[in-house]
Amino acid sequence: MCVLSFIFYNFAEFLNVHTKVGNFEIYDIPLKELSEGTHEYEFLLDDKFFEELEGPEIGKGNVEAFVSVKKTAHAFEIDFDLQGSITIQCDRCLDDMNLDVDCEERFLVKFGDEYSEEEGNLIVVPEAEGAINLAWYLYECIALRIPIRHVHPAGECNEAMVAKLRNHIATSADDDELYDNGEDEEDLTPLDSEEKAIDPRWEGLRKLIDNN
Repeated sequence: MCVLSFIFYNFAEFLNVHTKVGNFEIYDIPLKELSEGTHEYEFLLDDKFFEELEGPEIGKGNVEAFVSVKKTAHAFEIDFDLQGSITIQCDRCLDDMNLDVDCEERFLVKFGDEYSEEEGNLIVVPEAEGAINLAWYLYECIALRIPIRHVHPAGECNEAMVAKLRNHIATSADDDELYDNGEDEEDLTPLDSEEKAIDPRWEGLRKLIDNN
């Protein structure tokens, strides 16, 4: 699934759950009412924004969003410039950690009969509505740039949790692979020490810890 398709799919889900009322209404851009030229908007994506949006990746944050909407004869060019920080969960110790946000995005919007997405970062919105809500697009601009692996800087992890994880990995490696799988339970035999294999799930966690 391409980035734009992912954003569009989740935006459709967002519309199914949240109506354009309350705080999310401020992210509406009245495209049909805009005059030709460039229009500037500023939004603060704070803790309340992320909590009410209920996105799975980000729980808290403080991000300034600068939005530029340029209306031409045939389309709208929308540019995002987001600066700030968000709070996410550390992959290693599971405590909260801060992650700096510095991202930009551009997409085109055209009017049509219904919501759809096209090639070239083009989004079609219903001309009858004449507006686009940017809340979920702003969220996804940030979420899609969270590194696959995100951990605290060296020395800042919760050491008690890291120690428990190390013990859990060691115990699981010893206990989970003690026997070969025979056809009958009574035929199971212990593996020789050289043949013992670490469960690949725990091996991934072991590498995560050892590399940090």
